[in-house]
Amino acid sequence: MDNKTNNERVSRGIQSVEVGGQLLLALAHHGRPMALKDLAREAGMAPAKAHPYVVSFGKLGLIEQEPGSGHYGLGPLALQLGLISLQQYDPVRLATPLIEELAQLTGHTMAIAVWGNRGPTIVRVAEPPSPVHVAMRHGTVMSLTGTASGWLFAAYRPRESVLALLAQEQTQLDATFDGRLAEVREHRMARAVDLSVPGVSALAAPVFDGAGTMVLSITGIGSTAAFDTRWDGALAGAMRRVANDLSRRLGWKPA
Repeated sequence: MDNKTNNERVSRGIQSVEVGGQLLLALAHHGRPMALKDLAREAGMAPAKAHPYVVSFGKLGLIEQEPGSGHYGLGPLALQLGLISLQQYDPVRLATPLIEELAQLTGHTMAIAVWGNRGPTIVRVAEPPSPVHVAMRHGTVMSLTGTASGWLFAAYRPRESVLALLAQEQTQLDATFDGRLAEVREHRMARAVDLSVPGVSALAAPVFDGAGTMVLSITGIGSTAAFDTRWDGALAGAMRRVANDLSRRLGWKPA
């Protein structure tokens, strides 16, 4: 059997499953139970065509009908599958191969930072193939007020936890710092140029979960001379795409 035949078998699906799946996608996108005619319209089919699929999905527990209104919503099996999916979707595990790809693509060191007891903490590092690069270490705690990762977490973490950490560092919020956080939220990204270490710059992009909580940052760091810190530059665009794609996999929906 040649490779073409194998590829055709792998890519061949069952059309009726794909058609019926549009109903499940419509329910997931809408977020609440729907009347059959509305559900069918959202899925791009006639109610008469949608009804048999709804009945079959109901028997499986993927869809259930509300007794009072007669509207259809996601059933217990769909909810159970969602919970299992959340358990499998460890953000750091999912992000690790992505920063390795970014490091290869951009030629800069990439890292994952999460919120720890002492603040943003580096938990994964991916180094580029270039023999000359800026290194980061696992376990490094990033300053809230002096690094791109720190500004990012300060902008999106609950204010109480940010203030508590600043109090430990004996630092107070001021207008300059608040202005920096507003800039972060505006661009959905943080940058630091020649700040902590002269000649070194960084960008950091947030990753959110389904509840809209920032769960980690994807941080790039490099020599300022070769590091594109423009908000609309190629490096920022690549990091944003990776962060947004990962956020969507975790259930985040853009406002």
